[in-house]
Amino acid sequence: MSENRHQPQAPTRVQAMAPGEQITAHHHDDHQIVYAGSGVLAVTTEAGTWVAPGTRAIWVPAGCVHAHRAHGALELHLLGLPTSADPLSVDAPTVLNVSPLLRELILVCTRDPDDDSPERRRLRAVLLDQLRASPQQPVQLPTPSDPRVRAVCDLLLDDPADSRTLAELGRQVGAGDRTLSRRFRTDLGMTFPQWRTQLRLYHALHLLAGDEPVTTVAHRCGWSSTSAFIDAFRRAFGETPGAHRRH
Repeated sequence: MSENRHQPQAPTRVQAMAPGEQITAHHHDDHQIVYAGSGVLAVTTEAGTWVAPGTRAIWVPAGCVHAHRAHGALELHLLGLPTSADPLSVDAPTVLNVSPLLRELILVCTRDPDDDSPERRRLRAVLLDQLRASPQQPVQLPTPSDPRVRAVCDLLLDDPADSRTLAELGRQVGAGDRTLSRRFRTDLGMTFPQWRTQLRLYHALHLLAGDEPVTTVAHRCGWSSTSAFIDAFRRAFGETPGAHRRH
């Protein structure tokens, strides 16, 4: 995140992105809604990575330095909002559940960005109301600052299917499991099992965007069975992996 372009106005537009394509680190003076009409979007800051499939959108607050990455062919919808319009009052990127109504409002409001008709202003007002009512979803992979926690995380980032316990991983990096367990909570705000599950879900979204079969994704992400993967995915994203791919 060393590069940091300043774009005073957050753009409103629809943009196609190829698999793996990135938008480098930048920040705006406005708030922005970022939504993937197709594919899977990852927004990264120094604090971590937020992931959004088609059932989620990411709220990026004004001034937040962030970068985008496409997993799969991405139809990116960007909607800039002035700081006076702040329905969430949060100071970090936030993943929001996208209802069918909110999805249609985002799609309409990101087309023809120069339209400032009374009809469009009314639609934006409804969109802000829907954002206020949208449940926030913890689809985030925080970045560790503690070197011992980072060493363990790096091992799993290299191989999300690694099923070793925290004690076994700790022996490889030279730290005890009790110390690591405590550091995961203080450094990342979640337990080691919670972080590993988030990592596996993030990796699963990436693989599904590349049209990998569901059974293969379950195996490569470390779930003991395909049914266990489907259950975890449904709890996290509100739909099965197969339904997610069809969308």
